[in-house]
Amino acid sequence: YLPLLIILEILGIYKIWDDPGNQLVWILFSIVIFLLFYLAFMTRQHYALGLQNRMVILEFKQRYFEIFNRRSDEVADKLRFDQIAALRFTYDDEFKELLYRALHENISGDEIKRSIKNWKADRLRI
Repeated sequence: YLPLLIILEILGIYKIWDDPGNQLVWILFSIVIFLLFYLAFMTRQHYALGLQNRMVILEFKQRYFEIFNRRSDEVADKLRFDQIAALRFTYDDEFKELLYRALHENISGDEIKRSIKNWKADRLRI
């Protein structure tokens, strides 16, 4: 789909100068094709980021289960996404402490990140 839109956009831009009698039509054609391309690209990005956010939540639930040996549904429901995302950068010992603070003091994701003493980088996030 995207390669076809690129080809049509190139054709439209070429025809703007090649067909002076229909120049306005080709300009409008090129604008419409560009908008379709932009919409398709941004929709793809939107779904990719939504999927990554879902993966972050699932990683949190898996990690919680591995550390505490119980399901995290109640805990995950009490946390905001920014808090869950920030907890990903902690090692297990700090995870417990910062999770407790996030639940009881309602600290923000940024505050969690600032409180991390031993940072665990995520090099796989897009």
